[in-house]
Amino acid sequence: MIFANLELARRLEAAEAYACAQFAEARLRIHPASTSAWMKYAGTTVVFDGIDAPTTQTFGLGLFEALTPAALDEIEQFFRERGTEVMHEVSPLAGAAVLDLLCARGYRPFEISNVLYRAVETPAAIHADGIRVRVVGADEAQLWSDINARGWTHEHPEFEGFVRESGVLVAAREGSPCFLAEFNGTPGAAGALTLHQGVALFGGAATVPEMRCRGLQGALLQERMRYAAEHGCDLAMMVAEAGSNSQRNAERKGFRVAYTRLKWKLVRQ
Repeated sequence: MIFANLELARRLEAAEAYACAQFAEARLRIHPASTSAWMKYAGTTVVFDGIDAPTTQTFGLGLFEALTPAALDEIEQFFRERGTEVMHEVSPLAGAAVLDLLCARGYRPFEISNVLYRAVETPAAIHADGIRVRVVGADEAQLWSDINARGWTHEHPEFEGFVRESGVLVAAREGSPCFLAEFNGTPGAAGALTLHQGVALFGGAATVPEMRCRGLQGALLQERMRYAAEHGCDLAMMVAEAGSNSQRNAERKGFRVAYTRLKWKLVRQ
């Protein structure tokens, strides 16, 4: 049995930290003039991938090393030099002292998410007729991004440009295979996976509207789990908004909540 303790939190947070740092690395490869950057300081992964990017924040704050005011000074300076807000994703396993320090420095929580986990197991192949799931090649990054964007932005077309751009970066990251699910040869759903030191981080999967309710989501999850098992992972991870449909869907697939995480923003300079 895998217990929800500090050791588990460190593995999970390190995997997501790696995934976010790879966004910055991918952007620099695709756009060499980009100002994206990341560093590791006092055990914390600090990422800048654009002023409004959701990956511009820290992971692992106070989880791998004791957090001090001096360490926060350095981390805050990293963001200030780049003209962006200071934000930290903080696991409760970092301890109350970290939260107390953040409050004293003028931070306030503004987002809540649940980190979920389960053991990796090789699933049985029980896809419905006509369904095929495969890892996309490097020359299919745009196709994967298109399917992903259509699935996510059907009800919010104003976000399509951002999601398409993010999709290209997802497909370009190291250690992050992208998967397409096809029905009768037609691509209909997209999902991502990040592998880091035995942890498989499952990114959100999306299905285009006309291909929903055909089993593509379940097939994507199964084949990503199979891929994780074949590549030496023992732990699967997802992150979802607390109490959301995504969380319920993950729990139906055997995931359990490891902890509830707060995202903090510096509001008093």
